[in-house]
Amino acid sequence: MKVFTIPNFITLLNLVCGIVGIIETMEGRHENAGYLILTALVLDFLDGFIARLTKSYSDIGKQLDSLADMVSFGVLPSLMLYNLWDSSEWFVYIAFLPALFSALRLAKFNIDERQGDTFYGIPTPANAMTVAAFPFILKDNEGLLSPQTIEIALGVYAVIISILMIADIPMMALKFKEFSWTNNKPKFLFLILSLGLLLLTKLVAIPLILILYVGFSLFSKS
Repeated sequence: MKVFTIPNFITLLNLVCGIVGIIETMEGRHENAGYLILTALVLDFLDGFIARLTKSYSDIGKQLDSLADMVSFGVLPSLMLYNLWDSSEWFVYIAFLPALFSALRLAKFNIDERQGDTFYGIPTPANAMTVAAFPFILKDNEGLLSPQTIEIALGVYAVIISILMIADIPMMALKFKEFSWTNNKPKFLFLILSLGLLLLTKLVAIPLILILYVGFSLFSKS
């Protein structure tokens, strides 16, 4: 059993991003935490890509990946939501729902043999990427949104994304076995539209991309 492999090392770097991101958001540097989530997303893609490229995929790598994802894409985004939610009321703890449901999602993923070319439920990185954009969106729209509106929006998001992460709904997996247009048309269209949204609206596009992802997933499986 090989523990120290290149993919596992990259996965540990993902975990480091999550740990440092927690420190950053607890000290109020939410944008830095957002950048660390986005870095962790890149590393999460690279560890799987290199594992397949070098044929070093292993069960320990799969488990390690889920443990790292739980920190970077589960705990860290929930803490960001908690700290962005400027309230002392009890319902601020709704922000921790995505962390709890991320744990359920990742545990389910590891034993669900259907999870391959299709995901069932929204992947935890999709939630993390969306939350990473929130500090930038709130900063760009400072003064335009009331604290009450922000609280409601964050609360509704936390509840909906938590349900969707464990919902038994087939979602598009952005994995390419080959790159022909015919066999990957929904994926290519999604990526092209997502890039267009990012160029037009920058990080504001990320929540829109999440909605687009759900829509494309449902359409491509219908």
